Amino acid sequence: MTALAVFAVILGVLGIIGSVVPGLPGPPLSWLGLLLLRFYGGVGNTLLFVWLGITLLITVLDYVLPAVFTRWGGGSKAGTAGAIIGLIAGIFLTPVGMIWGSLLGAFIGEYVVSRNSVGGSLKAAVAAFFGFLFTTGVKLICSAVMLYYIIAGIV
Repeated sequence: MTALAVFAVILGVLGIIGSVVPGLPGPPLSWLGLLLLRFYGGVGNTLLFVWLGITLLITVLDYVLPAVFTRWGGGSKAGTAGAIIGLIAGIFLTPVGMIWGSLLGAFIGEYVVSRNSVGGSLKAAVAAFFGFLFTTGVKLICSAVMLYYIIAGIV
């Protein structure tokens, strides 16, 4: 049983990391930690299903909201795609690289592909960046709260 608890904590920590690193599904990993903890006896079914609903909602919003923010900023699909490509390229340069990569990628996507003006491209890039920040923040909060429940369920 102790191995389940340790693995649940590892999944919770991976969930927090996955909230920032693209390619790792942060909240779903944290929820899997809660699920494992259910078998350990640390959480109830109600908590498990409530967090399943929250996790599903956040996962869907993670794909939708950056595009919505970019559209609000006057951007196009090219800006959104550029932001994602820049974010992935920036992973190799530190978290600051992820931020600048996202901004630069959205700007290039708008300016070069969509042939938007410099001002319009910059506005769309900033909007895409705020979409990224918002969804990342929500995922971090969600994963951190689930990690809290995981640790509280063990203790």
